[in-house]
Amino acid sequence: MSRSAPALPAAFLDRPIAHRAFHGAGRPENSLSAVRAAVEAGFGIEIDVRASQDGEAMVIHDAGLERLTLERGLVSSRDAAALQEISLIGSADTIPTLGEVLDLVAGRAPLLIELKGHDYGLGPNVGVVEPAVIRALEGYDGPVAVMSFNPHSVSEMARLAPDLPRGLVTCDFDPEDWPDLSPRTAARLREIPDYDNLGASFISHDARDLDRTRVADLRALGAKVLCWTITSPEEEAAARRFADNVTFEGYLPGPAPA
Repeated sequence: MSRSAPALPAAFLDRPIAHRAFHGAGRPENSLSAVRAAVEAGFGIEIDVRASQDGEAMVIHDAGLERLTLERGLVSSRDAAALQEISLIGSADTIPTLGEVLDLVAGRAPLLIELKGHDYGLGPNVGVVEPAVIRALEGYDGPVAVMSFNPHSVSEMARLAPDLPRGLVTCDFDPEDWPDLSPRTAARLREIPDYDNLGASFISHDARDLDRTRVADLRALGAKVLCWTITSPEEEAAARRFADNVTFEGYLPGPAPA
């Protein structure tokens, strides 16, 4: 049975969305500095959230600490207080909690939250990061939407917060890019079959695959189409032929078309 789909707020369509916030020199991805810069520049903000060992929503993309910090190990192996003390390379920032990001944004920019779980096969082993995000969002007043590659995660968010706009992160699920995904699951997810049953109102699709027929069909049926990750004005112009908005990094986009 299909769930009702809370509408994606217009704020997610009227300005470009900064991928992992507006990061650059001295402003690491998903950092408070990058979030602050996005707010000041008037961009929307996309961030990644995973759960700490003690069930807090932490704003970081990778499962491991090695790429962005001088530490090693999994984010999920440390509690929130310890993670907040870890410096992000090349900056004065540390790993923020989702609560800290929400306090900083304070409704001044649309916030697109990608849920990062630990089921790399995109299966039903969910239920840790989702309630952490819901707890952090309690009482927050501002445009927010959530999304995930994992349909089970989006389903859990629909159960916990049915009025919160939700979507799917989608792509061609190339086996070379998804070594932990079974070929059967990859083939299934490639066709975005869960969109209606999840009560989704948007997808965020790989810009390299935007000409896929299924994407056009969903858009024709009313789905909003975001895309990732645009890195030049030329890519942006090409993507806007198929998508309602872009998620960008590495260049300064113009305003969204009226």
